[in-house]
Amino acid sequence: MKKILNFSSKNFSKILNSYILNNRNTNLDLSEKVKKIVNSIIDEGDKALSELTFKYDNYNIEKEGISINEKDINNAYKECNKELVIALEKAAQRISDFHEKQIPNNISYTDDNNVELASRWTPLDSVGLYVPGGKASYPSSVIMTAIPAKIAKVPEVSMCVPSPKGYLNPSILVAAKICGVDNIYKIGGAQAVAAMAYGTNTIKRVNKIFGPGNAWVAEAKRQLFGKVGIDMVAGPSEILVISDDKSNPNWIATDLLSQAEHDTESQSILITDNIEFATKVESAVDSLIESLERKDIAKASWSKNGIIIVLESLEHSIEIVNKIAPEHLEISTDNPELIAEKINNAGSIFLGRFVPEAIGDYIAGPNHVLPTARTARFSSGISTLDYMRRTSLIKCDLEALTEIAPSAIKIAENEGLEAHALSMKIRMSDFKNE
Repeated sequence: MKKILNFSSKNFSKILNSYILNNRNTNLDLSEKVKKIVNSIIDEGDKALSELTFKYDNYNIEKEGISINEKDINNAYKECNKELVIALEKAAQRISDFHEKQIPNNISYTDDNNVELASRWTPLDSVGLYVPGGKASYPSSVIMTAIPAKIAKVPEVSMCVPSPKGYLNPSILVAAKICGVDNIYKIGGAQAVAAMAYGTNTIKRVNKIFGPGNAWVAEAKRQLFGKVGIDMVAGPSEILVISDDKSNPNWIATDLLSQAEHDTESQSILITDNIEFATKVESAVDSLIESLERKDIAKASWSKNGIIIVLESLEHSIEIVNKIAPEHLEISTDNPELIAEKINNAGSIFLGRFVPEAIGDYIAGPNHVLPTARTARFSSGISTLDYMRRTSLIKCDLEALTEIAPSAIKIAENEGLEAHALSMKIRMSDFKNE
């Protein structure tokens, strides 16, 4: 019972708060290192990009090339498992169907003062996607970040993916082709983020950067926000499961491990109202973890950041969940909607016993790029709207201006902004004098 925290335990609230507020972003010393990389890209462009790519990925972009071409894509299709290609196409279609429903409507109307008002949505001019690469294969990250861009009709979508020693997993390129990515560059790390933010002779500058990455990538996005838009600064992955004792302990254990295997700093939490069930889940985790290929990562994550919380009633879980604001929330109970309707702070909610969080990672439809580190208290997962901007339009004739300007003039004068007031007065007075 080393991972179980019982509500009857001494200092339960203090221990729980300490766990919730624990900062799992351990690479806090990266700021200056990343700043140095960013500045080198600003100062030296492709030269620095080449040197850094060789240093970190052992890949010579000057000799071997930085861009993926049509031949590379065709070869990737030949190398990629055919069943995987079909699976990626199905996932892309489902993600596309969901994100199409997020396209916003423009607004246009004339109010009672004859002022014409409108709100217009347009796509960003360009976006950059960052996708982890090398031996790792995350085509789902390509789908989740590229599909909304195409749904929003972004004219140019670029993608950076690291290629250690020149290797790229073919599934990444297949996913990029399926999703219509325009430019693919074989670079990674903070240098790739900086290159997309500022542009170089070979890398096209973008307006906004999307996609997950390691601590270096996250820090680069944080530093460059403002120079370029970003989706979010993502931290280690999280899952919180609320479950009664009717669930299968092995199912719940695998759900907890599905996040633990991501990263040593990932967080896996179970909240239940039954101590015997809690013990069964803990035993199942300890048993199942041994079969995982990434068991060392999962063990470190579960040891450092895993916890099982036993409450008197699952009704009490609502306050805790809203405080934790998890990236992923599973509710494995008979009537999960009763709890879900009271949860305000969660990136994505999975309802019932037959919907593991992993289904949302790959194929359900909603985006899997979600807020972490309690940021679900004030932010959301990415959507089609993140690839668009909203512009307001205002039109007045003299009559409309005369109707509403006097009140605006009063406010401007109260704020001591004479030119503001004068810009309205002069139009009305000049017209009267004509």
